[in-house]
Amino acid sequence: MPIIVTLDVMLAKRKMRSKDLAQFVNITEQNISLLKSGKVKGLRFETLEKICDVLDCQPADILMYEKNSPEE
Repeated sequence: MPIIVTLDVMLAKRKMRSKDLAQFVNITEQNISLLKSGKVKGLRFETLEKICDVLDCQPADILMYEKNSPEE
């Protein structure tokens, strides 16, 4: 998948646990885990906004686009 989720990196930089982020954003810890692993098909802008607010970051700090390699 060309969208890479680097939420785990930002959590580490902010010294925050997934459990704490889930509480602040008001979503389940399992949904945070799915998001971190890139196993979600979509993300509401409202949720992304809350995550960025809590982590004091920009969407580009937790989402990255990477072109598929020609071999794929």
